[in-house]
Amino acid sequence: MIVLHRMPNTHSEPIQYFLKDGILVNDFIGKQIHLKFTGNIYCRACSKITKKSFGEGFCYPCFSNAPEASPCIIHPELCEAHLGRGRDLAYEEKNHNQPHVVYLAATDKVKVGVTRATQIPTRWIDQGAREAIILAETPNRYLAGVIEVALKEMFSDVTNWQNMLRDLQPNAIDLVQEKWELLEHLPEDIGQYFTEDETIFEFHYPVDTYPENVKAINLDKMNEIQGTLTGIRGQYLYIDHQNVFNVRRHTGYEIEWK
Repeated sequence: MIVLHRMPNTHSEPIQYFLKDGILVNDFIGKQIHLKFTGNIYCRACSKITKKSFGEGFCYPCFSNAPEASPCIIHPELCEAHLGRGRDLAYEEKNHNQPHVVYLAATDKVKVGVTRATQIPTRWIDQGAREAIILAETPNRYLAGVIEVALKEMFSDVTNWQNMLRDLQPNAIDLVQEKWELLEHLPEDIGQYFTEDETIFEFHYPVDTYPENVKAINLDKMNEIQGTLTGIRGQYLYIDHQNVFNVRRHTGYEIEWK
């Protein structure tokens, strides 16, 4: 039995993905796979069985109270870790009152995002980005969120997952040019965190041929999923090319993997 979680990965050529116990998922590409849901969902925070998963793997009490599900996970501008406040002060100090980066990533388009500095390049791989560049470096999550909000009028902070999985995006994206054009839009008090580093991070995923259309499949509507694994991008498995299964969305689901 395997309890699903976000697939760890390595920045290699191509990206390599793993399941529990070090199972290399790439080894199954081109082969038949069978996922059977046992009916058990374990909360990622307290490990108790829950009838329904909230916010990618929480039971409802933990979704409401666990620091891993704090509102500032989605809206970093709401973070108060730098003020010594939060759902769990030890967690906030370890994870949020730490250096963060604001970045531009080419997924289905150019998007702006925030992540802890230690999550580079993992965060971009999880999003299925083709390329990424660091825009600013801040001492905490809150300041990174303030910069992200200042740029949201120019760039979305949301990826269109269907277009990303179809590999649809403009061909002429120049992240270096986009980065320098944004500098003048940063308020003076946070412009000091802008970095001049022009390093472009590139990512290649184990997908030979991208489908023209994709259809999401999940274990809430079917307790068994089977077919040929034809690729992996972000946290999605391509099954028979057009069917896509979001592993991270099923965090805590117990399955039989064959």
